[in-house]
Amino acid sequence: MKLRVVISTAFILAFFVSFAQENNHQRTASSEKGLLKITVMYPFSEGKTFDMTYYETKHMPMVADIIGANLVKYTIEKGLASGIPNQPLSYMAIGTFYVRNLQEYQSAIAPHRETIRTDITKYTNVAPVILISEVVR
Repeated sequence: MKLRVVISTAFILAFFVSFAQENNHQRTASSEKGLLKITVMYPFSEGKTFDMTYYETKHMPMVADIIGANLVKYTIEKGLASGIPNQPLSYMAIGTFYVRNLQEYQSAIAPHRETIRTDITKYTNVAPVILISEVVR
């Protein structure tokens, strides 16, 4: 009888944990749905450099301030490995800005474009690749 109670309790607990995790995932996915992402990717190649400390402490906060209230959040990623074993790293770093409105983003960035470009040379010798997309889920 005790074994049956323990097994039943474990099953119920596992169900609720699974439900809570799925519910949390859905909240996270739906909270970003419809946002626009400006993804700035820095391709890896031999001899190229990237100062992550400067990027994290100076450049990204500066651009975030320029974007202003339209910015929901931003993320910084450091590339570690390629998705294919024994292949070179695809990107050294990726920065992403989540914004509500593309026109507001473009209007905020436009007068500061040269300042941003000049600042890029302070942390890397790589030309970034930029992708603007919409979060679907």
